[in-house]
Amino acid sequence: MEYFPYETLRPHQREFIELVNEAVRRGSNLIIEAPTGFGKTISVLAGVLPYAKEAGYKVLYLARTHRQMDRVIEELKEINKKTPVSGVELRSRKELCLHNYLVEYTSDAYTAMVVCKNLKKSGKCQFYENEKKKREEFEEVAKFFLSGPAHPVEILDYAETLELCPYDLTRKVAEKADVIVASYLYMISPGIREAFLEGLGLTYSDLIVIFDEAHNLPDQAISALSDSISIHTVNRAIKEAEEYREHEIANFLSIFGKGLELLYSEKFSDREVTEVPLSPESIFAHPMNVLGIDARRLIKTLNGMVTVGDSIREDRIEKNQPPRSYIGRVGEFLLLWFSLIGRDDYLFLMGREKGLSLELVALDPSKALTFVRDVKSAIFMSGTLTPLEAFRDVMGIENSMLKKFPRMVKRENALVLVARDVSTRGEERSLQVYRRMVDYIVEAVKIIPKNVGVFTASYEVLQGLLSANLQVKLEETGKAVFIEKQGASSKENDLLVAQFKAHSKTNGAVLLGVMGGRNSEGQDYSGDEMNGVVLVGLPYARPTPRTEAQVRYFEAKFPGKGRYYGYYLPAHRKLVQAAGRVHRSAEERGSIIILDYRALWENVRKDLPDWLAEDMKPVDLAKMRLYLKKFWANAG
Repeated sequence: MEYFPYETLRPHQREFIELVNEAVRRGSNLIIEAPTGFGKTISVLAGVLPYAKEAGYKVLYLARTHRQMDRVIEELKEINKKTPVSGVELRSRKELCLHNYLVEYTSDAYTAMVVCKNLKKSGKCQFYENEKKKREEFEEVAKFFLSGPAHPVEILDYAETLELCPYDLTRKVAEKADVIVASYLYMISPGIREAFLEGLGLTYSDLIVIFDEAHNLPDQAISALSDSISIHTVNRAIKEAEEYREHEIANFLSIFGKGLELLYSEKFSDREVTEVPLSPESIFAHPMNVLGIDARRLIKTLNGMVTVGDSIREDRIEKNQPPRSYIGRVGEFLLLWFSLIGRDDYLFLMGREKGLSLELVALDPSKALTFVRDVKSAIFMSGTLTPLEAFRDVMGIENSMLKKFPRMVKRENALVLVARDVSTRGEERSLQVYRRMVDYIVEAVKIIPKNVGVFTASYEVLQGLLSANLQVKLEETGKAVFIEKQGASSKENDLLVAQFKAHSKTNGAVLLGVMGGRNSEGQDYSGDEMNGVVLVGLPYARPTPRTEAQVRYFEAKFPGKGRYYGYYLPAHRKLVQAAGRVHRSAEERGSIIILDYRALWENVRKDLPDWLAEDMKPVDLAKMRLYLKKFWANAG
């Protein structure tokens, strides 16, 4: 237990650590489920580090949110007090840059990379220039940060004081650090992955990879492999081509745009429809007919657009203008679209939710993890992976060991109630049902002490509750109300959650959000920060073309399991994650109210952890009130 820094072990932690150690020594992959409050982060590090340090492997610890990544550094700092270990947390160029131009004008990783490269090449980045002038000092600071794990802000502060590049300094530390902590995107996005490994001089065989909160991986992988553009981008590309006198490109894009609009008018005669699948060749049909363009010439045109886009970005950087190129963006997207024609693991869509758009939707999340077969070992862990075999199948993880650890939550500390007279099933949604749900929520908030979370099946359901006067009625309880905003930045959301948590020390508060969102999954709430959750509905996806395509794809790949893998199971995992917010340890008390009678059905219960499924009590409003009062009266 050389790398376990605490005096006592929680139940089953030793077994977890030994299992991880065995897996990495054997070169096996490991899929492991352990409940909330188990201490998975420190356990997996304690299991991996002895062999990684002994055999010279780099540990790459991947998480979804900054908070989760920060927690790994905190645990590494504890380990370092006992046994020397180095670790560094990677953030994006934008977050680790001191150059005003890059910070102000870039929003995505690719543009930030292009801007950074150009600023360095043109000698316009004083921090990079200083790095060359102060090479010895740069090396000394990197060496200092290898003496112990560091948070990004610590490196940023040092770099700012010395006027060095924080991003380069972080990468320099990462070259020799025992543990690199990073976002999933560093490995599940093919382009980012190749640049990342090449930049650090690493190969797959150098790595032991840990995926934390791995239940997120299917959705995150699909997102990383998918892409979209809007008609606004095409129209701006036409203007850009005219501005830069690229007449041939302007002509191509004008005809292409008109072709898209014709296709749009054909496909969207029904006003209720928001997206339709396309034959991938159809978006080239009109322009190809008009221009007499064949596939070879089309590829040449698109490659030309990408090259022109790079030149435009460089020109705009020279002029101190935002470094974007719409021509380059459209060219890159259409090249990808064209390259995927004939693939059954992609869905080609036209949408209209925010104006006409084209979307490439990946259907097979396992394609983002093909590299796993080449690493020394990969560990996937979460509190919500049941059934483990389904996760293994969907993510395509071969040579794997599977282990599920038992409940930690004591029966007397968990109250699970299911309302038997409400549901968010499409045909049952009405203002009357939402009002009944509001009654349940308000009563629960009155009885549960301090802070309560209310997580809904979707933003649509949340809006339904708000239209039934939920916010006003909650405010009448004397508790503050915080509402998660769709599309809010990380900073805005972190502030919202911090304010919500602070109320646990006064009269309490209510946080309204959605299942599958940042606040129902990635956040930790300890003590009175969330004594209860109300889960409104089951978060099944809407029956859209993409959902149905996902089901069909999985059905072809896993006969008889398509709808289960593609529709039911992802929703059940989101429900469990949200329920898990109330228990951070075996001793914490928490009540969970599910406002959907379908949670009592066997096909749902079998996917829930034992602590949630075994003690469910069906209730109406009056019974819920009685159970809650009795449960919290015994809290002392």
